[in-house]
Amino acid sequence: MAGEPAVAGSVVSTDAVSAAQAAGTSGASSTSTVEGALAVLPGPRAEVPGFELVWQQVVAEIGRARSIDLICHICPDGDALGSALAAGLALRSLGHEVRVSFGDDPQVVPESLGFLPGQELIVPAADVPDVPDLVLCFDVASEGRLGLLHAKAFAAPVLAVIDHHASNPGFGTHQLIDPTAPATAVLVDELLRRLGVPLDQDLATCLYTGVATDTGSFKYAATTPATHELAGRLLATGIRHDLISRQLWDTSSFGYLKVLAGALQRAVYEPDAAGGLGLVWTWVPYEDLALFSVTVEEIEGLIDILRRPAEAEVALVLKQDPDGTLRGSSRSKGAVDVARACGELGGGGHTYAAGFSTREDVDSVVARFRAALRPTGG
Repeated sequence: MAGEPAVAGSVVSTDAVSAAQAAGTSGASSTSTVEGALAVLPGPRAEVPGFELVWQQVVAEIGRARSIDLICHICPDGDALGSALAAGLALRSLGHEVRVSFGDDPQVVPESLGFLPGQELIVPAADVPDVPDLVLCFDVASEGRLGLLHAKAFAAPVLAVIDHHASNPGFGTHQLIDPTAPATAVLVDELLRRLGVPLDQDLATCLYTGVATDTGSFKYAATTPATHELAGRLLATGIRHDLISRQLWDTSSFGYLKVLAGALQRAVYEPDAAGGLGLVWTWVPYEDLALFSVTVEEIEGLIDILRRPAEAEVALVLKQDPDGTLRGSSRSKGAVDVARACGELGGGGHTYAAGFSTREDVDSVVARFRAALRPTGG
């Protein structure tokens, strides 16, 4: 069963490995190539025994498998779905039987991601075998984010977790978890190179979407020189990054503007929260979404608007599902670890971008979140 790790979770800067390709390498990367790339890039170098071995094990398991199920987290964003589809397209090109899925019912691909290639690979969670041969998980920070596919994923003899969330506890049989990578798509780029699959426009579109999404269009602190080098290689395939960016951030329905107006009207600023660093928060009731025919996925970008006020270090948006569940999205500007705060509410994520889901009422959720906010080092 896929519950116990075969190798302890290891962390290494696989984003740095992408520098090797700038020197003209292709196909499977050797250990010496990886080590060389890590040695010449600026910044701290992670010395974690076992990570290279896990890569070799996962690639070997893929080589032995005929049928492979690729799972991303529920309510997928650009990094989750882009990573899974890129891997799916690559594995299909190698002759594998591939299914891509996520554990939502109904299973809805956000309109903003409707341009992603490879969506013919997506199947409902019910179509994933009860005992898959091999499962690769992408951008799944915790077991709960597997949704309806949790039992099936853990029934697989091999469950490889490919992720970049620092809060990931390291579930599954194999963990390729790199918190220093700005996006899971960076790890997928490494996977493709180890499998010897060259980049084409479809693969590049999926990977660019993942990297651009999780770096906030290359403006977040996790963006490195190697991240831009990867973006350059993706752009070199001829993809239209301007059209991708327009679809991701600059296109919405008119109804979204109405929902946005209501959310901003409800926004609350609390200057004393987070040790005096300030919190701004709001929430979006399901009634607003239904009234203007807007999906929860369409308002994911609301948090990036709410985080703008200079007076507040932390921003929080609560979005209500039809069943009353509140999905929380939080951001920090650098002085508060929101992953720790969201972890106290059953969620997780990155130090400066994290989330959670709860069935509590709005006031109770905000009170718990506020109480969990502590300045970094506090």
